Amino acid sequence: MIDKNERILCVHTSKGTVHDFKLFKQSKLPIKFTTTALVDLGYLGIGKIHQNSELPHKSSKLHPLTAEKKEENRLQASARICIEHVNAKIKAFQIFTQKYRNRRKRFNLRFNLICGLINFDRGFGVPI
Repeated sequence: MIDKNERILCVHTSKGTVHDFKLFKQSKLPIKFTTTALVDLGYLGIGKIHQNSELPHKSSKLHPLTAEKKEENRLQASARICIEHVNAKIKAFQIFTQKYRNRRKRFNLRFNLICGLINFDRGFGVPI
C-alpha cells in the first residue's frame, strides 16, 4: 500500500506466484472507507470488498471505449503512475527477479527492509 506522497505504508508477500488481487484478499488489509483505492484492471471485483475504489474502464472488441471513458482512464493512469514508480524502485533491488536463495522465513523481513530503504532514500526517514 502506497500513500499519495509515494511512501510505502505496508507490504504483503506470499510463497510462490499469487495474483495481486488474491494476495490483497489474503492480506485482509483494513482500508478506511474514506480512502480511495486506485487500482488497475487486475483488481476486478474490488468493489465488493472496498466500495471507494477506482477501476479503469475496460474495453473489448465489440464495445470500444468512448472518448470520455478514455480520458477518465488517462486521468486515473496519471494518478497511478506514482505507484508504478515505487514498483520500479523495488524491482531495482531484483528481489523478485532473482531466485531467493536464503531462508524463506526471512524473505518478508528483507522485503520490508528494502521498502524502508526506499522510503528513507525518498526523504521519509527519521530526521536526525
